[in-house]
Amino acid sequence: MNTSAGGFRKSLNLFDSTSIVVGSMIGSGIFIVSADMSRTLGSPGWLMITWLISGLITVIAALSYGELAAMMPKAGGQYVYLREAYNPLSGFLYGWTLFLIIQTGTIAAVAMAFAKFAGVIFPAISETHLWLQVHNFRLSPAHGIAICSILFLTWLNSRGIKLGKIIQNAFTSSKVIILLAFILVGLFLARNEMAVSANRQVFWEAFGGTSGQGVPLWGWSLIAAMGAAMVGSLFSSDAWNNITFTAGEVINPRKNIPLSLLLGTLIVNVLYLVTNWVYLQALPLRGIADTGGVIERGMQFAVNDRLGTAAMEGLLGNYAAIVMACFVVISTFGCNNGLILSGARVYYAMAGDGLFFRKAGELNERGVPAKGLWIQALWASLLCLSGTYSNLLDYVIFAVLIFYSLTILGVFILRYKQPHTERPYKAFGYPLIPALYILIAMLIMSILLIYKPHYTWPGLIIVVLGIPVYFLWRKKAG
Repeated sequence: MNTSAGGFRKSLNLFDSTSIVVGSMIGSGIFIVSADMSRTLGSPGWLMITWLISGLITVIAALSYGELAAMMPKAGGQYVYLREAYNPLSGFLYGWTLFLIIQTGTIAAVAMAFAKFAGVIFPAISETHLWLQVHNFRLSPAHGIAICSILFLTWLNSRGIKLGKIIQNAFTSSKVIILLAFILVGLFLARNEMAVSANRQVFWEAFGGTSGQGVPLWGWSLIAAMGAAMVGSLFSSDAWNNITFTAGEVINPRKNIPLSLLLGTLIVNVLYLVTNWVYLQALPLRGIADTGGVIERGMQFAVNDRLGTAAMEGLLGNYAAIVMACFVVISTFGCNNGLILSGARVYYAMAGDGLFFRKAGELNERGVPAKGLWIQALWASLLCLSGTYSNLLDYVIFAVLIFYSLTILGVFILRYKQPHTERPYKAFGYPLIPALYILIAMLIMSILLIYKPHYTWPGLIIVVLGIPVYFLWRKKAG
């Protein structure tokens, strides 16, 4: 059997790699986050522009990562890029944050979304049926289903990369087909002329807050509102870099990883843009809270922010919630498979450098870091029980942007430090396009620092706490 030098089995072709990119990106966010973005912006046109900018910078980042992936097709991906561009501490801080919150927090949040929407289909497992409540600690069937889904997917992926990719391909294909069906039904059958007319009248009239309480947005206030709103769209577009973690298992990684990054991010962001257009065809963006009708509530106040359900309610009636819940259950299950599959490869690389639990750096007889998978599953399950996973994800958006920016800056640094290293693929539009991403990311981070400090300082603290941990770990290893 074909294996890499480190024992990984080369099993992922271009389709498999693109499936990991697409499947890891599409979860439940696209069906929810535009409601909060609508409350922030109050404008159909600027909502679409915000999604477009998020998509463009995601594709730019993917194109820049392609150069690093082609240079260093090693397990661990972004961790390796940061280590080589800067120093081992930089790589560790990324891996530390990834394990503590970014990857495991996302796995926990996606698993809970899976369980909550499964509860719509099967009310007996709803989170409203509590098994135990002690002060703020709550334990419900939804928690049990979420944790079981994490453990089940972890077990499946411990059986080998081939089984993991079969599951990923099946669920990614299913969710793309379902999303395309949602788009077609929404455009041709769920269109509401009243909503279309209402959105047309205020298409470019940005209005912060709700229609009865907010203020018009223009100039810097509009830019700031867009930056704040991007928290949702960027999270929905995140995890595209997970394919770099699995580089040791990709066939011809110097070609297939850059291509999968480009294809995957393009596919997802086009789907996201068109899905938001469907929302605007089915619902008025502006609405009134605490009213009974779907049209009156609009996108801003869709029940529980479930825009997909609201958009289909006029067509499917009471069945809309069940149909959309089935969509999200499939989407979140496939999303978590990609996240679980790829995350353990970073811990494998860290363990090889003596910066993580040694057992995480071992491959089982099927060529996968099974112990790393189970360590990840244990922490993600604890985050499910903590009840704070969604807050933790909010906290690290700032840290995520820092690491993305540093990694893309690493393209410049490595061009200087390693000018003669083979680069089968070079970053598109270098140096202007990668520099544009860094500038836009810095602008978004500045806006978050000013207007949403609760999103920034906790994330920075989590990263900084990794510094003493790094030196303690080095001392222990030495």
